[in-house]
Amino acid sequence: MNLPHLLAAILVAAFLAAPPARAAGDHDHGDAAPSAVGEALPRFTAESELFELVGVLSGQQITLYLDRYADNNPVRDAQIELEISGAKFKAEAHGDGEYEVLLPEAPKPGVLPITATVTAGNEADLLAGELDIHEEAHADEAEHAHSLKEYALWATAGFAVLALLGWAARRMLGARGVRAGGAA
Repeated sequence: MNLPHLLAAILVAAFLAAPPARAAGDHDHGDAAPSAVGEALPRFTAESELFELVGVLSGQQITLYLDRYADNNPVRDAQIELEISGAKFKAEAHGDGEYEVLLPEAPKPGVLPITATVTAGNEADLLAGELDIHEEAHADEAEHAHSLKEYALWATAGFAVLALLGWAARRMLGARGVRAGGAA
């Protein structure tokens, strides 16, 4: 076996022996920040000197989280009325500082002004915020995953390039031999 064939064989063996790099599920990548999976649900915040309100939209349902601004403790037994683009909705309590509003239909994309009237015991306040709803991303813009077919295609292309290089090297060495032999 001559030198070009030996080099080509070594390159092919190295290419085939090295599997694609993949991190194991428990592999630590150091201090890298975790990446978000999927899209976050649309949300809004509104605060005053008394209360802090966070709303999360999921389809037709808005889940509200009401806390005291001073100490971040949940506010129990509050009355919350939301006004969204002119329509009024009364929130129902569903947990410790958690309330829900069911809309007649899911809001359309855009920025919606939201006003919340909060009454808790002797305290009452008016809070304002905006809900920014974006159109859903297209499925074809999702992160591209590589399939086994793609790896096989790349391997085949690599073999073809190596074979072409081997053929060219044989031709060049063969031509040198003919020129060298003719001069002798």
